[in-house]
Amino acid sequence: MPEVSAASPESLPTRIGEYRVLRKLGEGATSEVFLCRDEFHDRDVAVKRVRESAVRDPVDGRYYSRFFAAEAALVGRLQHPHVVQIFDAVDGPAEQYLVMEHVPGSTLRRYCRADQLLPLELIVEIGFKCAMALGYVFRQGLIHRDIKPANLLAVESGGHLTDVKVSDFGSALNLGADITQVHRVGSLTYMSPEQLDGAALNAQSDMYALGAVLYHLVTGHPPVEGESQAAMIQGILYGSVVPPSQRRQGVEPAVDEVILRTLQKQPADRYDSWDSFANALAALITNRQVPRGNLQAVLDSERFNLLRGLDFFSRFDDVELWEVVHQARWQRFPIGHKLMRRGEKGRDFHIIAQGEVAVRRDGQTFETLDAGALVGEMAYLAPSRELRTRTADVEATDPLTTVSFTPETLGQLSLACRQRFSEAFISVLVRRLHAAHEALSHPQRIL
Repeated sequence: MPEVSAASPESLPTRIGEYRVLRKLGEGATSEVFLCRDEFHDRDVAVKRVRESAVRDPVDGRYYSRFFAAEAALVGRLQHPHVVQIFDAVDGPAEQYLVMEHVPGSTLRRYCRADQLLPLELIVEIGFKCAMALGYVFRQGLIHRDIKPANLLAVESGGHLTDVKVSDFGSALNLGADITQVHRVGSLTYMSPEQLDGAALNAQSDMYALGAVLYHLVTGHPPVEGESQAAMIQGILYGSVVPPSQRRQGVEPAVDEVILRTLQKQPADRYDSWDSFANALAALITNRQVPRGNLQAVLDSERFNLLRGLDFFSRFDDVELWEVVHQARWQRFPIGHKLMRRGEKGRDFHIIAQGEVAVRRDGQTFETLDAGALVGEMAYLAPSRELRTRTADVEATDPLTTVSFTPETLGQLSLACRQRFSEAFISVLVRRLHAAHEALSHPQRIL
């Protein structure tokens, strides 16, 4: 997406199609991006309009048209929390434009400057989310081919970067398309050797580009620098890369290893999958190989991997797990905390993420539950208010982390994610019924 730039008032259109223009967000050589109001859906959107001069360019016009068509073909197709959604595309005789999710903030380009570098743990977190997003994109049969800081949107709140979204799929290679596509596209600074050579591409090509972006964010320098395009090409194809730790204090060898592996000349020497790359980034955080600085809270990558390891979420796909990460209420409790009390009314339920609880009646412990177990779901699932009474005390016997939902917060999840919850609930209930049946059939086993 183009960088933000000022627009003169007289150049601002009042409407683009059915969308009311609010202001210009940015512009590039071939397109302009406007913040518009989608009054039908009551939301702000970003509308990227192709310049008429670009389409009519006698030399490159046909390429620009293909880039537009590539992105327009993805309308409604990419549904991931870290990928910008494309809502609509209009290819009319008077104008061509795309209607996209509006992401408040800027791009990661501003954070590549030596005087605005982000904390290392936040860069690793960004890398993890981008790797998961690009893994999803690859499973849709797409290779982005133009991963660079300007195409990674920084979601900001209160002046702080809080999230990231991959944007601009105009250069994407559709592995399943049966039409001729434009080759040798991308940004030289972040381009893999095989992409530069015009060779066949796979996931490792985007992996190289993301690694180059992370290197730039960590050090304030791209991995390959040159005084001319020819020098840049030579460096990408044959040059060595200075380890990030030699350009920024506090970078551990483990960080060097992860980033430099993505920048290997041969695709086979990089990570074999996006999951492998994402797991390597997550391990840097888990193993405390990046300083936590002022960010002492649990990071989203840690929460995601925590959920992925729990049996309750075994049938959730990555997109649905991200929904849980963002929508659930995460809570920590000390030993001895009464999570629930017998006789009280309850509408929420908890999934134990870490720790252990004792379930007690009349002071006697009759069950202990640990990571992955549900607590309070029977009152939550009860068909009437009268049946929503807790039947036992639940007390933390280890430091406890739980993920909790109420009917209201669960209702904010997508239909697909709610369906996964229903399936997981049924699986839990079936296992409990089976255990009760076994206990009744073989009472001698209960000693």
